[in-house]
Order: sequence, then C-alpha cells, then structure tokens
Amino acid sequence: MRWRKGRRSSNVLDRRGSPRRRKAAGGGLGLLAIVVVAMLFGVDPRLVLEIGSQLDTGSTQPSAPRSAEEDKLAEFVQVILGDTEDTWNELFRQRGQQYKEPKLVLFSGSTHSACGFAQSAMGPFYCPGDQQVYIDLVFYNELKNRFGAPGDFAQAYVIAHEVGHHVQTLLGISAQVQKAKSRASTIEANAIQVRMELQADCLSGVWANNAHEARNLLEEGDIEEGLTAAAAIGDDTLQRKAQGHVVPESFTHGSAKQRQKWFSRGLKSGDMADCDTFSGPI
Repeated sequence: MRWRKGRRSSNVLDRRGSPRRRKAAGGGLGLLAIVVVAMLFGVDPRLVLEIGSQLDTGSTQPSAPRSAEEDKLAEFVQVILGDTEDTWNELFRQRGQQYKEPKLVLFSGSTHSACGFAQSAMGPFYCPGDQQVYIDLVFYNELKNRFGAPGDFAQAYVIAHEVGHHVQTLLGISAQVQKAKSRASTIEANAIQVRMELQADCLSGVWANNAHEARNLLEEGDIEEGLTAAAAIGDDTLQRKAQGHVVPESFTHGSAKQRQKWFSRGLKSGDMADCDTFSGPI
C-alpha cells in the first residue's frame, strides 16, 4: 500500500502507556487460546477457551516498552484511519449526510470501553456505545505469523471492517439489527449477525475502492492480501482450527467464502448500495 504519505488521523487515542491490569494466576489462559480468540473478531470465545480462564484482580503492572516496529504500526493505523475518514466523509456528503468520525483506541493488554472491559484476547472490535474502535497491535503479529495473512492491506482491512460497523451505527442499521436479534432465537440471531458482519466486509471493500480511486492507495498484491485475511477469519476456518469441525448454525461472522465474496463486491463497485446483505441469499 502507498500509505506513508497519507494524512495521520487526530482521532487515535493511544493508551499503550497505561498500566496493564494484572491477572490472577487462576486457570492460566494459554497463548494459543488468546491467539485464536483474537482472530475471532467477536466469535464466541467458548470455542477455544480449552485451557481455562483468568480473573481480573484489579491490580496493575507496568506496560511493556514500545518497540520501533510497534510505533510504526501505530503510525500505520493513524494513516489508515485518516484515509477512512476522508473516504466516508465524502461518501456521506454525496448522500446529503454528515459523517461523524469515530475514535480509535490503541491499547496494550486491556482497557475499558463503553461495552465493558476490553482485552487483547477479544481481538479488534467496535463499540457502538462510545463509537470507538479498539485494537491491541499485537493482533497484527498473530494475523501474519500464526494465521498466514501478512501484508499491510490485510492490516488495513481489519481497521476498515471495524469502521464499517461505525458506518452501520450512523445509518441506524446497528440499532435495527439489535432489535431484530432481541426477538429471535439463538440460531436466528446468529444468522442476522452474520449478515451484519458481511455488510461490514462489503463496506471495507467500498472504502478500498474509493480510497484507491482518489489517492492511488493500492499496489500489486494488496487485494490478494485482503482476500487472504478475509478467509483466515471466516467462521469455518476458525472453528476448524479450534475444534476440528464446523457448526454452521453457530456462525456469527460468515464463512471464508462469504467474507471474501462480500469484501470483493464492495471493492469492485465502490457503492454502498451494493452492500445490502439483508436481502436475499448471502
């Protein structure tokens, strides 16, 4: 990606210097479980919490020193968030609407959000309660090293997907989805959530299309990186890794094939109107 000359967003809240909360020795959540849960983007952690869990004691310990690599990643996040701001401000303007830019919180280990206590094990997520995206940068190392989805565009896709959830919040889609899920069975609610997540994938593709048209952002191989990342975090891929078999009715984000399909659709058209995942088959 041609990101280095991009505008740095002023909406990044860097909490990496905050003291980390110390965990009780307890059951000892293993690194493998943490890594897999981090890839779930919110998928039920019970799929992979095979080693136990930890309890929050409320005590703190100093955060680890920042590395040059981590600071470079933080700069990258600032640029990508800034680019999503430029893109969505323009797309909302074309619709006669005003885009409210989200904040993005960088944290190490754990932090607090309006959606509750946030941990690295949860992976990147968007909280509609405070309209903020939360990311622990360690996630990117696992995305590359353990799940085989390297590349800066794969990293950008993660941010763009979460910003897609913010777009859904601003358009009132998130509220409609939550209302529909509250009246549905567990299996039906999962199916609704899948459509929600696939739409966020499509919106991330819409961002990439418009960003490239406006700022020549993409380079050769970037699209393949995005598709690889989409497949790596498909529910079927993650369930197969975590439990050795797939349970489609428990999907909450979509299969690898579905995530690639909807990301590709948004990327090809660049039009939000093509991201209606709630009508017809997915």
